[in-house]
Amino acid sequence: MLTVTYGNDITKNTYDMLAASDIGSYLGAGMSVSLKPNLVVPCPASDGATTHPEVVEGIILFLKDFGIKQIKIIESSWVGDSTLKAFEYCGYNELSKKFDIPLIDLKQDSYKKYRYDAFDIAVCDEVMNTDFLINIPVLKAHCQTKLTCCMKNLKGCIPDSEKRRFHTLGIHKPVAALNAVIKTGYNVVDGICGDLSFEEGGNPVDSKRLIAGRDPMLIDSYCAELIGYHPDEIGYIKFGKQYGLGAYFSQDTKLVELNAQSKPSVDMIRDRVSDKYSHLISENSACSACYSSLIYALHRMSKKPVPKDIHIGQGFKGKTGSGIGIGNCANGFDQFVPGCPPKATEIIKALSEH
Repeated sequence: MLTVTYGNDITKNTYDMLAASDIGSYLGAGMSVSLKPNLVVPCPASDGATTHPEVVEGIILFLKDFGIKQIKIIESSWVGDSTLKAFEYCGYNELSKKFDIPLIDLKQDSYKKYRYDAFDIAVCDEVMNTDFLINIPVLKAHCQTKLTCCMKNLKGCIPDSEKRRFHTLGIHKPVAALNAVIKTGYNVVDGICGDLSFEEGGNPVDSKRLIAGRDPMLIDSYCAELIGYHPDEIGYIKFGKQYGLGAYFSQDTKLVELNAQSKPSVDMIRDRVSDKYSHLISENSACSACYSSLIYALHRMSKKPVPKDIHIGQGFKGKTGSGIGIGNCANGFDQFVPGCPPKATEIIKALSEH
């Protein structure tokens, strides 16, 4: 079952959507509940990259009325950024004070390893110790995986070292395996204004949409089609299907729509900024934060000539050659931009000088 709602009253719509959903079948009043938004960078939700605090507020109000007393907000921003700064910039400090709910920076958390298939995956203890995890991703594009939503948002539940390692493993299969390890209680997708070109935000699409459901893979397959992809085009969804983690959205899926009169007329179509620049880049196991810095730099230089010998990724460690290396892993090239991740401003400077 999926429940979808539309409109501008984000907090009320979130509450009403959960009230109309089947979440009550899985919740118990004595449970501890952890809320996992997407605060990948310290930017306001209006930029299209982070979860609206109003969505989280609607969930908190629903949980309190349901009788839930133990609630936490947990998150880990992407590698190279500060979760605490994201909590502050994204409006979560105010939310924490208003409801007396702790904010947990998973970058500071302990972790244990869990085995699934061929993977030993380190997962933060806060994630595994909660009774009920509510995953609150943003529906948006991603420069490497095309889509990021429920399944990929769980990458914020692992240590930074593990995030880097996921990219050396090809990102898609370990993300699918991670979803086998972490049992999500429920998912609430923020599709209010996600950036459908770039996961760091800056080009939001006003869609006024929220989506809720139990099965992360079902929701992700639905969201993939919303922005113009078949689910099998998204590697981690395809691997999730092979792992038997869930079902794809189909005509047999029960879909409940609320506030249909507020459904936006704009179509959610794919228009990924990164597609425009992939022919310039030699990429090998690049981390998202590093790759995104490069894409942002190239996007800023879209009207200027740029070199076609750009190298990025952990696969270039120890290798040498002509051209430009982006990030510490590619420091063996004739010219390289240091950082983990490097700043887009430094990449722009290096590309301009090359």
